[in-house]
Amino acid sequence: MQASLHLFTATDIRVRLPALGALLQACVHDGASIGFILPFDVAASQAFWMDNVLPAVARGVRLLLVAEVDGKVAGAVQLDWDTNPNQMHRAEVRKLLVDPAFRRRGIARLLMQALEAQARALPRSLLTLDTRSSDHAEPLYLSLGYVVSGSIPAYALAPAGDRLDATTIMYKQL
Repeated sequence: MQASLHLFTATDIRVRLPALGALLQACVHDGASIGFILPFDVAASQAFWMDNVLPAVARGVRLLLVAEVDGKVAGAVQLDWDTNPNQMHRAEVRKLLVDPAFRRRGIARLLMQALEAQARALPRSLLTLDTRSSDHAEPLYLSLGYVVSGSIPAYALAPAGDRLDATTIMYKQL
């Protein structure tokens, strides 16, 4: 089962909203620290895509890459280049998501490599991201050449709401 990648437009987001909502919800319920706290329902998940991602994609300042396996949304990642004039060389990686049912198949790596190719084409020469410290995504980013610039303790509330987790700030020069 090979994953296929697609650049989603605002229309694609509307059409595939249930699948995108299910992806985000599955990741949050699996413990992903991506900005949401349990309980996290379908309405909140779909609102994120409609109120946050869709407007930025429609304005042409964010890219949404979606991985599909056998027609099912298996993962997604965003590239945000809505920067100030003195930062036109950089972009931010946002919300790398892989449905727990599709993990350990190379989908996250595939998404990140495609995102980097898109960043180069913009052209953007510096990518930044943050990830929960010691999370399973941190070794992936390191293996892709991202460099740790630092860590911030007690940065975000864990999805279960039971503790504050540190975040690691990373970058990659393309």
